[in-house]
Amino acid sequence: MPRDGRIVAVLGPTNTGKTHLAVERMLGHPSGMIGLPLRLLAREIYDRVVAQRGQRNVALITGEEKIVPPHPHYYVCTVESMPLERTVDFLAVDEIQLCADAERGHVFTDRLLRARGERETMFLGAETMRPIIRRLLPDAEYISRPRFSRLGYAGERKLSRLPRRSAVVAFSAADVYALAELMRRQRGGAAVVLGALSPRTRNAQVALYQSGEVDYLVATDAIGMGLNMDVDHVAFAGLRKFDGLHMRRLTAAEIGQIAGRAGRHMNDGTFGLTAGAGELDPELVEDIVNHRFEAVRQLHWRNSRLGFRSLPALIHSLAMPAPRDEMIRARDADDVLALKRLAADPEVTEAAAGPAAVKQLWQVCQIPDFRKTMADAHHRLLGRIYLYLMRPAGVLPTDWIAEQVRRLDSTDGDIDTLANRIAHVRTWTYVTNRADWVADAAHWRERTRALEDRLSDALHAALTARFVDRRTAALFRRLREKQELFGAVTADGDVLVEGQYVGKLRGLRFTADAALHGPEGRAVRTAANRVLAREIVKQASHCAEADHGDIAWKDDNRLWWRGAPVARLVAGPHPLTPRVDLMSTEHVSGPLRERVRRRFSDWLEAELVRVCPQLARLRAADLSGAARGLAFQVAEGLGVVARETVQPLIDTLTPDDRKALKKLGLRLGFVDVFLPALVKPERQAARSRLWAAHQGQDGNLPPPPGLVSLDADPDLDPGFYAACGYRLIGGLAVRVDMADRLAGAAREASRAGPFAPDHAMLSLLGRGREDLHKVLLALGYRAQTRDETTLYRFAGRPGRAKHRQAATKRARAHSPFAALGRLNGGD
Repeated sequence: MPRDGRIVAVLGPTNTGKTHLAVERMLGHPSGMIGLPLRLLAREIYDRVVAQRGQRNVALITGEEKIVPPHPHYYVCTVESMPLERTVDFLAVDEIQLCADAERGHVFTDRLLRARGERETMFLGAETMRPIIRRLLPDAEYISRPRFSRLGYAGERKLSRLPRRSAVVAFSAADVYALAELMRRQRGGAAVVLGALSPRTRNAQVALYQSGEVDYLVATDAIGMGLNMDVDHVAFAGLRKFDGLHMRRLTAAEIGQIAGRAGRHMNDGTFGLTAGAGELDPELVEDIVNHRFEAVRQLHWRNSRLGFRSLPALIHSLAMPAPRDEMIRARDADDVLALKRLAADPEVTEAAAGPAAVKQLWQVCQIPDFRKTMADAHHRLLGRIYLYLMRPAGVLPTDWIAEQVRRLDSTDGDIDTLANRIAHVRTWTYVTNRADWVADAAHWRERTRALEDRLSDALHAALTARFVDRRTAALFRRLREKQELFGAVTADGDVLVEGQYVGKLRGLRFTADAALHGPEGRAVRTAANRVLAREIVKQASHCAEADHGDIAWKDDNRLWWRGAPVARLVAGPHPLTPRVDLMSTEHVSGPLRERVRRRFSDWLEAELVRVCPQLARLRAADLSGAARGLAFQVAEGLGVVARETVQPLIDTLTPDDRKALKKLGLRLGFVDVFLPALVKPERQAARSRLWAAHQGQDGNLPPPPGLVSLDADPDLDPGFYAACGYRLIGGLAVRVDMADRLAGAAREASRAGPFAPDHAMLSLLGRGREDLHKVLLALGYRAQTRDETTLYRFAGRPGRAKHRQAATKRARAHSPFAALGRLNGGD
């Protein structure tokens, strides 16, 4: 019942020192009690009071933790756990505006109406409570507390542009985790605070932020209530939240409560939105900045004079309407929902006979559901606890408790698994704090508390590992303190700045770690560049003197040195003379860069002579007339040219020309004019790379070694197949030497008239009869069936006569010798 004494309402926005004032007033009395909205805040205030009055004079009472010395003078509690039967000189309730909260409001309203100190009662909260407190408590006095610092609006900012000491606020665990992951990649990491975390984990995460190890915090609206942190800026990642029933927009007072966490003591703070979070009306911004909010009009109320005569009487008393217009009956909270659910269980209703049994059931229903996602499972657990308590022993079986705790005793698992396990343990911590429910309560309290601590530490470690990049965070701290950063390059090419990995030096090219971006990333790269400038010059000097065996030409058309690409091939004046470009020369001076380029160009020239000596000899041969023109076109075709395109030149070759070309290894085949020696795998690969470089492409892999034919890829250029030594015939890519032998065999067989392909022809193609049929048709043969046998006779290549006439006409109009003169001039 209310007692006589002074009632004071201390009202004002956040950062006004209301809680500090209440603690000082309490310690000015011989005895006192303070109710706080969070277990975490209660522990913080408890430690502060113990430091001033000693542990034997102070009690801590929350749902999950009780530290009660024999004769305490001061009680620090959560609002729900305040022992109102105790008589104290001073009593305070913090955040009294939570009377308007749909979930917990009825508890705060009850304290507003019933909780009193003998000499002084103090209610701390927002100015919005003044009108309704005046109506309910007309004798109350008021103290207005102005904010110590100013609060300003900073507008919308990207996450990457948020200032140091910022808190980003979201309204679901999934959003918090997603934002924290972004902050890890962009800013080195963030601490995480959610209401679902255990107090120990929250404390550890807050300490991570407070210590400066990370400069950012990502949290739910849990930070809006009493957690004291050095936050300079609050950024809202959204303006809608789920209130237990539906999604709704935040009220102005809720935005103001959260935004007010920016700026501590005399340091000004700002608030704003992240990109894409929505918009704030200018009038609303002005109200938040000036702490002007709509007054609370109704409080949530629930009857506290409960009837325990029977189960129906208890449910009826909980459903009583509010006694005044300023109040509204609270919606059914978790404890009422649990009661109604258990009241439908025949076994429970049978046990709940008599006032003591009904009261016991109500106390069991008040065990919190820390998991918040499995109501049916929670109700089943409550039913089992109640039925155990109603047995003759009157306590929970020790072996049953041991088994429940044992199942939870593991620190393995991801963040969600650990958080869920902690929620289970917190339930058992609450249960074992009831000394009349368990045998050896002190043992079980200690055991569940130790387990919760271990799990909380594991969860803190998991959150930190996932959302904090200690390497980047450490670099950011050095940058923030404007200290010089030192770096080095390891033998493996790892570039280290302040001992932290920032990228890889491969050859002459530095690849920065993907996490380095934004202003801090640029600064770190600047420090890395100072190290790289020296190292790359040293590397380039070695590169310019590289041994032939240290350089490799790979299928990507890059020239590699010491396991890293250094140069690439680009189109030159001739397919056989590509140009060499260095891939990265940011730190290499002009003369040194040219030395490296010249070394790789010389290497490539020597390598081509080694791999394809036939092409080198063909280009250098002392030929004249048609022979020289033919050699030029074969060299330009990288060792092969279709016979029909050079037939006019072949027609004018002299016997000496043919002898000279044969000596150079050139074959005037039926289909192509080619160098047979170039079909070897290493030479095929080199020719494919040369062709790709001349076409301005990266390298393509040549056909696998040893294949004489394969299905042609319509997406690949026919020139690529030709460069590799393959001719496209009948939908197949056939190696030029085999195509020539097959055409020769068919021509020989056709001299005696229509012929049936023999096994030798099939083996030359390496395919079945259907594919051979297509190839023969493409070579100018016509098929006919006789006595169920397919015979072929030569009918001339389709369009070949017409093409040959046109080629002859061109040859006459333009002397091949004149053409060769032009070619000589360009070679």
